[in-house]
Amino acid sequence: MTTWEVYTRVFSAIGLRYALTAGLAFVLFYVVFGRRWQWRKIQRKFPENQDYRREIFYSALSIAIFALVPIALVFNPAVRPYTRLVENANELSTGYFWLAFGLMFFLHDAYFYWTHRLMHHPLLYKYFHLVHHKSVNPSPWAAYSFHPLETIVEVGIYVVLIFTLPLHRWHIFFFFLFQIIYNVYGHLGYELYPRGFHKTWVGRWVNTSVSHNMHHRYFKGNYGLYTLIWDRLMGTLHSDYDKHFEQATQKPWTKPQEVAERV
Repeated sequence: MTTWEVYTRVFSAIGLRYALTAGLAFVLFYVVFGRRWQWRKIQRKFPENQDYRREIFYSALSIAIFALVPIALVFNPAVRPYTRLVENANELSTGYFWLAFGLMFFLHDAYFYWTHRLMHHPLLYKYFHLVHHKSVNPSPWAAYSFHPLETIVEVGIYVVLIFTLPLHRWHIFFFFLFQIIYNVYGHLGYELYPRGFHKTWVGRWVNTSVSHNMHHRYFKGNYGLYTLIWDRLMGTLHSDYDKHFEQATQKPWTKPQEVAERV
């Protein structure tokens, strides 16, 4: 198989994963049940068609860049031996096989928080992160809507993982499937967790669609990916996060008028 054929397969796999998750979310929440579920929409207004087109364009560009990394590292016989990928899952203990998912989760969560916060530095923001923040009112299609420079930063976690943790291809497959699902949820524009979840002992530490939507709307704070651990530890969680979560999960007949009218 030629390098181009391998690249095409990798690009198609990543693209299909994005298209299915973001596409299904878009159809359900923006086409079929958009009005019925609008009481759970975080910002009442829907994005414009030009926003969807921009998000899909930059996401496709990101996927094209994402696909280059496995070609350069995993499918490159000169580099592959230096990674910690294993061919056979039996080379890993059962306990470690499952523990690895947790290690990947917390490593990615920390990597994302600190690189994300760094890209908000005034010297870097317009070159790396401005494209993503053009989605002030994001849709599911915004999940991979990055400038190419930001895409390189984002895919860096793949490099970190395969060179630091002993992993099997199933770890890569299931973890990055989980990643895109949660990423789409973060940009969904609707809150799916139940009312009061943010006050539970677990929910207090879980990143929500409300939290990330606030980041897009106010441009700073709420930098986390899967959790709010780093935001809470570093004092970067918006002080009115609880208020916004409660407003987004109130039943329609209990929402104050000013909440219903906000955009």
